[in-house]
Amino acid sequence: MAPVMVLWLALCLTGTWAVEKSNFKTCDQSAFCKRQRALIPGESPYRALLETMELTNTRLTLQLINDKNKVRLLLELYRLQGNMTRVKINELKPLKPRFEVPDVLVKEPTTEPMSLLSQDENGVVLSLGVESQRVILSARPFRLDIMEGREVLMSLNSRGLLAFEHLRIRKDTQADPEAEKKDEAEPADQAETAKEDGKDEEGMWEETFKTFVDSKPNGPTAISLDFSLPGVEHVYGIPEHADTARLKTTENGDPYRLHNMDVYKYELYSPMALYGSVPLIVAHNTERTTGIFWLNAAETWVDISSNTAGKTVFGKMLDYVQGSNEKPQTDVRWISESGIIDAFILLGPTPKDLFAQYASLTGTQSFPPIFSLGYHQCRWNYNDQEDVQAVDAGFDQHDIPYDYIWLDIEHTDGKRYFSWDPHKFSSPKEMLQGLKDKKRKLVAIVDPHVKIESSFKLHDEIQSRDLYVKNKDGGNYEGWCWPGSTGYPDFANPEMRELWAQMFAYDKYEGSMDNLHIWNDMNEPSVFNGPEITMIKDAKHGEWEHRDVHNLYGFYVQMATAEGLIQRSGGVERPFVLARSFFAGSQRYGAVWTGDNIAEWEHLKISLPMCLSLSLTGILNCSLSHAHMDTPRREPWLHGLDNTNLIRDIVRQRYTFLPFWYQQFYHSHKTGILLIWGVSVAECCGYIIQRKLQRKDLLVHPVTEEGVTSVTAYLPGKDEVWYDIHTFKKHNGGQNLYIPVTISSIPVFQRGGSIIPKKLRVRRSSTCMEHDPYTLYVALGNQNTAEGEIYIDDGYTFNYEKKEFIHRKISMANNIISSINLAHDAHFTTQSWIERVVIIGATKPSKVTLKAAGKCESKLDFEFDASVSLLTIRKPGVNRQEKND
Repeated sequence: MAPVMVLWLALCLTGTWAVEKSNFKTCDQSAFCKRQRALIPGESPYRALLETMELTNTRLTLQLINDKNKVRLLLELYRLQGNMTRVKINELKPLKPRFEVPDVLVKEPTTEPMSLLSQDENGVVLSLGVESQRVILSARPFRLDIMEGREVLMSLNSRGLLAFEHLRIRKDTQADPEAEKKDEAEPADQAETAKEDGKDEEGMWEETFKTFVDSKPNGPTAISLDFSLPGVEHVYGIPEHADTARLKTTENGDPYRLHNMDVYKYELYSPMALYGSVPLIVAHNTERTTGIFWLNAAETWVDISSNTAGKTVFGKMLDYVQGSNEKPQTDVRWISESGIIDAFILLGPTPKDLFAQYASLTGTQSFPPIFSLGYHQCRWNYNDQEDVQAVDAGFDQHDIPYDYIWLDIEHTDGKRYFSWDPHKFSSPKEMLQGLKDKKRKLVAIVDPHVKIESSFKLHDEIQSRDLYVKNKDGGNYEGWCWPGSTGYPDFANPEMRELWAQMFAYDKYEGSMDNLHIWNDMNEPSVFNGPEITMIKDAKHGEWEHRDVHNLYGFYVQMATAEGLIQRSGGVERPFVLARSFFAGSQRYGAVWTGDNIAEWEHLKISLPMCLSLSLTGILNCSLSHAHMDTPRREPWLHGLDNTNLIRDIVRQRYTFLPFWYQQFYHSHKTGILLIWGVSVAECCGYIIQRKLQRKDLLVHPVTEEGVTSVTAYLPGKDEVWYDIHTFKKHNGGQNLYIPVTISSIPVFQRGGSIIPKKLRVRRSSTCMEHDPYTLYVALGNQNTAEGEIYIDDGYTFNYEKKEFIHRKISMANNIISSINLAHDAHFTTQSWIERVVIIGATKPSKVTLKAAGKCESKLDFEFDASVSLLTIRKPGVNRQEKND
């Protein structure tokens, strides 16, 4: 049983591990972060102009004024369906439009009515319509408090750190003649009425990092807002960082940074930015779960402070004993380089509610084809077709199942993507057909940079249609990446995304077949000769600077690729696309991986909270296994016979659980509920729980330290029971359990009260197992009851959206196992049937009978192992479509 269900991806590197930190900025080296962080709490210059307030049924607007420079902002407040509130702040009348993030929200959120409860010269009170929820808007200084009853759930600008750097004309340049014609009496024209903000600071109009110069024609445009969370000690989210799942305070160091970058050999337990960014923070205590989704795609820094930071467990206990009335509080401050403030406040109150709220905004995890959940074999690079065939044969020879083999950049013709090396991969269709005959597949890398070469058709077409990212002077932006001199398609342009999607058609991607899937790497974008190994911020995407859209680039690349694979199948097949860079909403388009880590125990350990943090932000399909070209080969049979046997056992166990994992992905896709959870939200680094809706069916305690002979696992729920899935030994919940371990054991437990479907006939790939029978593992709870589900469709098409599937609930109570249809309007035909039912924690029956609809009762054979209370019922012979008792 693998510790994390989805693709496990650790990039295996050799040599001394250390990121070159000098290649990447600290907050002090980022002018806007340094500027904003220098602001003093409690000195907010902003007040609300209550006389400008307008309230419709679903929207409140009013102006805010900065009393220091007289610049006016427009506040918009919305109550959203599903217990959410949206706060937008923009310049009232900016010199030019500011960037607002498109395409991330699945739709414009549905609003609900608000009503005015009271108003005076100090502020207004609005009803949010949910029980006793209301918003208190204080005028001087401006502040928002969201309350329920007498409890403050969240406060905005309570520390006075709202900042909005307005667009302005540079002092040492001639004023815009058009601006001079404007009516000077108009108070909202910022360039005309704003008082001087004082001396321009270094980095406001131009910024240098190493040898790179970032011109800023729009000047300083940073925004900032603080949020206070009373009663909250623990916050999570804002991936991607190689850190614990619980976010740390940043008062004595750098804030957490969200700025997608290619960070080779990244540092552990660090707030440094990595490959992807999801600006969602989840706050949790015993009473409520809330969240803040900061919809901004520019470089962003997140400061976190807490009044309990630094207190030991003893100190907290002493406070309790001494009757301290200090309430825990966490403060979160967002600082972004450009754009507007667009914040969604998710009010839960339960974790399930919060994740459904976020999913309603950005979408759920795409429903992956079942074969993508199997084992993947990947390295940089398999040498040629013969090498691929030899590795494929090796899995058969050693009886290890797998579904995908991967090819990195060396398979291409001179790093021209959508091509094959004419010498090493001269017959790609023959290679793909050989894999297809065994019901296996291949993933090829297609990176989003294009070799600049006049004979390369893709480059010629992008150039002729003027679809490359531009430099600040209007010419095509060029960088350096794997092909050498490289152009960067403007994926923010829908026309470029459409062109890219068309490239996956079989007649354009020569040598491709339907069992070829795609890996988008380097999509931060990675620019070897760029600042911080990425694109310079003053590059242009149409009217917008790259600084505005940076964190969206990888999102758009994966979107276009996924659409291309769907188009090539005529809209029939679900794609598998893995990307390294991502943003909020990337879950709709496929899987991600955790990038260039190394094969060491500490990196194995950190991958768990990294994937948990991704899961909290909706990206559930996380990781794979990969190896650097300079490392020794790592096929499973190259580590000695004993290790080969261990790997075989683990991979085969993974395949037996595929029906269960696939079912969980279906639930997550439909509802937004998480696939993996930490046992304790406060201390989730060491534990993973598989969670089905509100139930916890599998608990895994990963072993992440070398040479350990035992671990202590916490089994949650004092009224629960847990069964070791290997020995079937029963354990009570609500305790720490000492567990001896060896190199061949990973502690895995099934929750009493759950039913898990498995397939025990493991074959060479998941597709070969499609029609194989099921075994139901029924783990009885304290009341001798259990329930679970089984979901079946064709495994790879969108036909499930046409109700072509089977979805049944299975229950056991009063010694009767029964099933009911959960989708009466669905239909599907399967050859699979139940060949075995294993009941854990059972007592020996006198007989076992089967009663199926329209058939006579029949007696079934069974075996009972009294030593572990295990009842095995063989060959009930029931097709999964049939109703039965």
